[in-house]
Amino acid sequence: MKESFIPVTSIASGIGLEVMPDLYYFPVQIVNVIFAGTQDEWVLIDAGMPKTADKITEEAEKRFGEGTRPRAIILTHGHFDHTGALKELVERWKVPVYAHILELPYLTGKKDYPEPDSSVGGGLVSGMSPMFPTEPLHLENDVSPLPEDGTVPFMSGWRWIHTPGHTPGHVSFYRESDASLIAGDAFVTVQQESLYKVMTQKQEISGPPKYLTTDWDAAYESVRKLNDLNPHLAVTGHGLPMAGQLLGTSLKRLADRLYDLAVPAHGKYVDRDD
Repeated sequence: MKESFIPVTSIASGIGLEVMPDLYYFPVQIVNVIFAGTQDEWVLIDAGMPKTADKITEEAEKRFGEGTRPRAIILTHGHFDHTGALKELVERWKVPVYAHILELPYLTGKKDYPEPDSSVGGGLVSGMSPMFPTEPLHLENDVSPLPEDGTVPFMSGWRWIHTPGHTPGHVSFYRESDASLIAGDAFVTVQQESLYKVMTQKQEISGPPKYLTTDWDAAYESVRKLNDLNPHLAVTGHGLPMAGQLLGTSLKRLADRLYDLAVPAHGKYVDRDD
């Protein structure tokens, strides 16, 4: 995957927030990375935009101490904005990477992601999407599939949930003890297609980013699956964390009406007659 700087950002970029004692989200331009765990043992979830390895490392050291490194990097999926700094961080930290087995072809040089669909509309980010890289990473022996039993390496109490639609191997992470959800791009809390809303971080539950979602039926089932968990807190790949009643009512509305609220009226990955 070519490392290209994408010239978009938000007002939240660089401002981290502890949402739980062991859960810290850090916006990098227009995407969130997550530090899960404590100083004794933590993992990085997703790896941000291209050319942001230094920012991610600096924030990790602010939180956990100089010279810290995670036990692993765990991916919700492999799109460029979630793996932009991945190769550099792996080389720097010498840690393993985990992803769903269906995502591995895109991380080991075997398969390109489908081209973004700028025709879905919704704003300037959609219009810019043809410039987003789709080439695979070449992690080879550095990436392994997530355990088949649903456990998450080095994240005690969490389980991974297959939530395809945005990508074939997209996963979310859920902790039953406190109903915390890390949703990746299964749904997001900002209208990601709109540059204005991305820049201002206007909070609203939205479906997965339209310009890179290729299977809307699967995306619908994934949102329904996550809504059925009744999460009390959600940290998503884009947008601010959401919790409590606002999360509950907003996510249920999306699950009930995703085809009306989130699926584009037209596009290369949409067939509204199905």
